Amino acid sequence: MTTSDWRKMFTQLDAKPVKKAKYIKHNQPAKRSCGVTLRKCTNCGRAGGHINKYGLHLCRHCFREMALSLGFKKYN
Repeated sequence: MTTSDWRKMFTQLDAKPVKKAKYIKHNQPAKRSCGVTLRKCTNCGRAGGHINKYGLHLCRHCFREMALSLGFKKYN
């Protein structure tokens, strides 16, 4: 289960508070202090393919779209 949809079960577990507490305890995503998932693209929010150089904080897909407007040139 991904971090975005781990709360979907709450509607079914509202009637069972003990089971809901146990579910939250074991299925809540871990709080991270370092790692890949902390660095997200400022444009789309994607965590993979992150370009941090020069303080860009963009994923590779957004960088390709915005590179010319940022002043980067493509050399062959």
